[in-house]
Amino acid sequence: MGTGQWTVEHRAPIRSDSLLNEYVPEIGCLSIIVLGASGDLAKKKTFPALFHLYRQGFIQSQDVHIFGYARTAISDDDLRTRIRGYLTPCKGFEQTHEEDVAQFLQLIKYVSGAYDTEEGFRLLDKAISEYELSKNSTEGSSRRLFYLALPPSVYPPVCKMIRSYCMNKSDLGGWTRIVVEKPFGRDLASAEELSAQIGELFDEPQIYRIDHYLGKELVQNLMVLRFANRFFLPLWNRDNISNIQIVFREDFGTDGRGGYFDQYGIIRDIIQNHLLQVLCLVAMEKPVSLKPEHVRDEKVKVLQSVLPIEDNEVVLGQYEGYTDDPTVPDNSNTPTFATMVLRIHNERWEGVPFIMKAGKALNSRKAEIRVQFKDVPGDIYKCQKQGRNEFVIRLQPSEAMYMKLTVKQPGLEMTTAQSELDLSYGQRYQETIIPEAYERLILDTIRGDQQHFVRRDELKAAWEIFTPLLHRIDRGEMKPLPYKPGSRGPEEADKLAQKAGYVQTHGYIWIPPTL
Repeated sequence: MGTGQWTVEHRAPIRSDSLLNEYVPEIGCLSIIVLGASGDLAKKKTFPALFHLYRQGFIQSQDVHIFGYARTAISDDDLRTRIRGYLTPCKGFEQTHEEDVAQFLQLIKYVSGAYDTEEGFRLLDKAISEYELSKNSTEGSSRRLFYLALPPSVYPPVCKMIRSYCMNKSDLGGWTRIVVEKPFGRDLASAEELSAQIGELFDEPQIYRIDHYLGKELVQNLMVLRFANRFFLPLWNRDNISNIQIVFREDFGTDGRGGYFDQYGIIRDIIQNHLLQVLCLVAMEKPVSLKPEHVRDEKVKVLQSVLPIEDNEVVLGQYEGYTDDPTVPDNSNTPTFATMVLRIHNERWEGVPFIMKAGKALNSRKAEIRVQFKDVPGDIYKCQKQGRNEFVIRLQPSEAMYMKLTVKQPGLEMTTAQSELDLSYGQRYQETIIPEAYERLILDTIRGDQQHFVRRDELKAAWEIFTPLLHRIDRGEMKPLPYKPGSRGPEEADKLAQKAGYVQTHGYIWIPPTL
């Protein structure tokens, strides 16, 4: 003191006193079976996620073996070679990466077979059983996790084969679980049919419907923010919030996936699942506890409170050049952009529009939640034109959350400006490994935690919201507007958001802080 010098305070390592993690590690060997092992999803997402879990010690080499299953006739080493290039270094373990990869790949065995015949699945069961026997595992005490990195059309026959030939023979503390990827159907009827077919073979606690958005760090933070911070509790309602935007933007088009994308469109691909899951966490009431069923009960209640979507609160778009893709029909009516307003009919959210926006080939890449508060009554500083208070949760890229607020501009004059209170993860948590969504969700399936997975009645309620609109689009009753690649999308979308009550801030840009 008294030196006139400023000192830099070094923060202590982040410490958690939370007792929420009550998971008790299970014993017994674990077999992880990746069906569709030679496909893009398995190579780019599933196997890299398993590698990072292995490198961080969440799955142990003495307890786990990984089996790839697909129609392609290749050897164990062929599969390992295909996977190797997608296994990126873990933060902090770069120096031992090559050694770690070599050890991990030795855990992988490959079995070739069809998805709808007995022979291949008997071979798969034999390979799994031999591994379990080598670990002196008591029959029925082992754990089997089947990850279906496959198109939904083959879910029913694959599940039937697993049920018939690959289950644990008895229940002595072990389990069999299946993980299925979206899309879960194309509309309410097809989703219900798929659910019924899988539901006849497995009980609901055995089924994990994965939506990788629920594994994102900032999405998982939503409930903590809302229910563990006193100052949010009185603000999070219709009395203070004007509107909420949930946005997903990509700065590229379909990039070779035109034929696949054209079957679904942006609403089925992004809004009906990813963004709607985010809406549930933003809008739900506080659950009784953090038990998975209590959390999922509240999400279902929110979905059941959503009013039918009005056509005049929907803007569809298709970027110019989309149909130049030879796999896309010249007369395609599939939207590559959509903005729509969802309204929740309950005490907390009556009158608050939820503006859902997603699109491809736009001017930026980001996903965020933007909570815009109402104007300050009796504005003595006359600063409303500068913009409203907003709480923004940036999901990707540059994970962050910041509160946009009005402050005095430094200087002798009494003028105001927009600024922010900022928590940027790259700066605040420099030493922390932020896991990929698939890592977290696969770990949850191993631990038997279904909180971040979609329940059957939740899936049904989600499709009930969007099916009428999707059928009108499929029949050509609603047409997408053209927009230029690299733009914000159709101008009508901004007009719809403005009509719903969103006030855009001009002259303010959030810049992620640099280290």
